[in-house]
Amino acid sequence: MSNAILEVKNLKKAYGSNMAVDGVSFSVKRGEVFGILGPNGAGKTTTLEMIEAMRPIDGGTCVLDGIDVSKNSRKIKQMIGVQPQTASFEEKTKLTELLEFFASTYGERVDTTKLLADMQLSEKADAYPESLSGGQRQRFSIAAALVNKPTVLFLDEPTTGLDPQARRNLWDLIESIRDNGVTVILTTHYMDEAEKLCDRVAIMDGGKIIALDSPDKLIKKLLKRGFKKEKQVAQANLEDVFIDLTGKELRA
Repeated sequence: MSNAILEVKNLKKAYGSNMAVDGVSFSVKRGEVFGILGPNGAGKTTTLEMIEAMRPIDGGTCVLDGIDVSKNSRKIKQMIGVQPQTASFEEKTKLTELLEFFASTYGERVDTTKLLADMQLSEKADAYPESLSGGQRQRFSIAAALVNKPTVLFLDEPTTGLDPQARRNLWDLIESIRDNGVTVILTTHYMDEAEKLCDRVAIMDGGKIIALDSPDKLIKKLLKRGFKKEKQVAQANLEDVFIDLTGKELRA
């Protein structure tokens, strides 16, 4: 793939006799949102951690923007942003100070005012992490992952536990990050989220990729196999009702 920013070939990770990741291969295009889906234990997070140079690669190769991950982990960590499932911050330090500290670890300087504004957190600039709501904490976690102006942003289940307004707001945020030229790779258990955000998805199970395509094409392939829903798909769902009645604006 000529415009690929990530090339993964036959990636493997074993824990004893258990192959957590068993010969995974895929490419990610520059500037796309790419999703890795699968049930718990499928190998999604382990795959991400190997790509992020956070976990040793047992077999195969991973090349990110022309750089071999296993041979130059320090360089890889300089050029990516990572938002984990659960982020921990120094609770008695202001958000602006935390962002400045994170940026300094990369040898960078960051415009905290703009970054917090982009995350809709301007009013929280002098607040401490302990005062943030769940949605605000997730947005700040993404802000922290962007201080080094990454080429690729990794998001591990970014909207888990968020209310509908915060969840949809985070979708808009992810799309705006993509529109600003950052490639986004994410995992999620929400299929509507993957369908909304992802240009393509890889579905994993048992440490292997069992399907890879755009959400639309995967759905069309399913229908061609004769799949039919017992219940007719409605034009709206309960989440749409909730949003319509309570409003789209963030409450916190």
